Amino acid sequence: MRPAILNGLFSNIDTLNGIGPKWSKLLKNLCGPTVLSVAFHLPDHVLHRPYLTDLKSVREKMLLTTKVTVSQHKKPFSRRHPYRIICEASGTYLEVVFFNYRKDYIIDQLPVGETRLISGQVERFGERLQMTHPDYIVREEEAWKIPIYEPIYPLTQGVSNKLMNRAAKEALQLIPNLPEWLEETRIRQEGWPSFKEALFQAHHPQTEADFSSASKARQRLAYDELLANQLALVLARTRMKKQTGTSIQGSGILRQKLLSCLPFELTNAQKRVVSEIETDMQSPYRMLRLLQGDVGSGKTIVGLIALLNAVEAGFQGALMAPTDILVRQHFAKISQLCIPLGINVVLLTGREKGKKREEILSQIANGQAQIVIGTHALFTDDVIFNKLGLVIIDEQHRFGVEQRLALTQKGKAVDVLVMTATPIPRTLALTYYGDMDLSQIDEKPPTRKPVDTRVLSVKKMEAVIQKLHVALAEGKQVYWVCPLVEETEKSDLANATARFETLSAVFPGQVGLIHGKMPGSDKDTIMNAFVRKETSVLVATTVIEVGVDVPNACIMIIEQAERFGLSQLHQLRGRIGRGTLQSTCLLLYDYPLSDTARKRLDVMRSTEDGFIIAEEDLKLRGAGEVLGTRQSGLETFQLTSIELQGELLPIVRREAVQIIQTDPTLSSPRGEKLKTLLYLFNKDKEIQTIKAG
Repeated sequence: MRPAILNGLFSNIDTLNGIGPKWSKLLKNLCGPTVLSVAFHLPDHVLHRPYLTDLKSVREKMLLTTKVTVSQHKKPFSRRHPYRIICEASGTYLEVVFFNYRKDYIIDQLPVGETRLISGQVERFGERLQMTHPDYIVREEEAWKIPIYEPIYPLTQGVSNKLMNRAAKEALQLIPNLPEWLEETRIRQEGWPSFKEALFQAHHPQTEADFSSASKARQRLAYDELLANQLALVLARTRMKKQTGTSIQGSGILRQKLLSCLPFELTNAQKRVVSEIETDMQSPYRMLRLLQGDVGSGKTIVGLIALLNAVEAGFQGALMAPTDILVRQHFAKISQLCIPLGINVVLLTGREKGKKREEILSQIANGQAQIVIGTHALFTDDVIFNKLGLVIIDEQHRFGVEQRLALTQKGKAVDVLVMTATPIPRTLALTYYGDMDLSQIDEKPPTRKPVDTRVLSVKKMEAVIQKLHVALAEGKQVYWVCPLVEETEKSDLANATARFETLSAVFPGQVGLIHGKMPGSDKDTIMNAFVRKETSVLVATTVIEVGVDVPNACIMIIEQAERFGLSQLHQLRGRIGRGTLQSTCLLLYDYPLSDTARKRLDVMRSTEDGFIIAEEDLKLRGAGEVLGTRQSGLETFQLTSIELQGELLPIVRREAVQIIQTDPTLSSPRGEKLKTLLYLFNKDKEIQTIKAG
């Protein structure tokens, strides 16, 4: 049961004073449904409104507050002209201007001969100073209504900053005096306020420094949120480790046979990671490991070796990937490698129907299917494994802790290996995968050639197409990626359908088109034609971002590259450089280029290291965009900026581990207070785990 002290915070937004049904609906869309979600919706910048009496040295477009005496109203000739009020401020004339005005409102707010405080942006027109539509007009005795530092909130349509400000003030009044879950020594060393006071200060900055992520209040809030996150991850990991697993130890014969068939030797990094995985599988505890490897680093072979280890020990292995294209490529590659080993590999996706599906399900259930490769279809209720020992999840970095654990329910204490070719910054790996052991393939096979990456304006399009004539004549193949599938009224982005038509006119019969809206069978047909070199140019959306492997494709053209994230650009570039030919990636950009877009393209041109790119992507876009949390339901932080406050994470992690080691059920006096912290940040499931043992 949630502590009674928190009940008011989890009540509906409708209960806030002065927030009626219309506003509460808008606020729910912006912040969330509860009072607490309003309190946790922090301002993202602050406006400084200095009080000035002397306006002679005012800078252009300066935001300020000043005292004026109203001298004259200059009524316009018609409604098309603005309404002007001449005011005097310490010997300087200031003209206050209103468009689309209500005359009675203006006369009431600024009566001739009276003094008012006004606040807004001042502009110069020659010797004349002008303030258009002041943000505040108050009497002198109401000066407190104009903040010197005004918090500005992230907003949505229909919600004004004043409404958000009012709702936040009401929500903050309901924050109770909570038990202190942090150690007194840490609070004293850091000079941190209490949680309640920190939240109040974050909403009411008194200086620009108060708004900074390095301020005492913001640091305290971030630490609390990160501590709740890390406690939850450590508890989840403890729960998993308490469930005794099965020692999976093969003889190594299949691995040796596989390696003898390969035309290359494993890199030292691959050998190290294989050893880490096999050590985990041999232990009596369940494996939960994240394998990171840059594009082309050889994760698939490492995964296959793990699957063969499971098969040798008498277990089944399952490999799940997110897209039909990637699954079928995995199946083609792995089944081919397993033929000389005598291993039965089956494919299961949503496209397998009727008798074919029944036959596959039967093989999985009776154990004939030793390795099963598929999409999310693997985890439907009718898929029953005979003896599942290992699950490998490829490119599913968007899965949260609970989802990852749920995937193991197809067997008893199943080992789990999550693989991703999207390098994850260190802070994000700790934040979202703190329940897992981490392995990293930080070395590429020596056969992988560097990709020559160039940045060009879309104005060079004709020259690029001319160069393609030469490349295609030499037998090279080309990916051409566009941001959209087809033209829309709402967007001016390049679309794949139009580009396909343009290129088909230039290279008749040589161009294919593939995108996510196509039926699966059509995608297969188009992809297979490209693999068999029946087409030379494949126009696509980001459906080819992950896993597509065509060694002869050595040119990647990304149109309007400034519209893509860094990690996405890196993934797309990873589709080339897989064969013996020198590969080239052309990043075509359109004007105008923002500073962020320019930095992204510069990073792509300067490095191929996915881990460097991931760190830069975190700085430029933020954690939510890098991991796709805004689209996926993976936890997002409300009070923490991982990119700015990530240095707190290792400290928080150590404390969380120490807490659970010394007090695994959080039953000590401090543990009970930490349960309040977990409830505050919606970690109810983790607390239920403690109670269930």
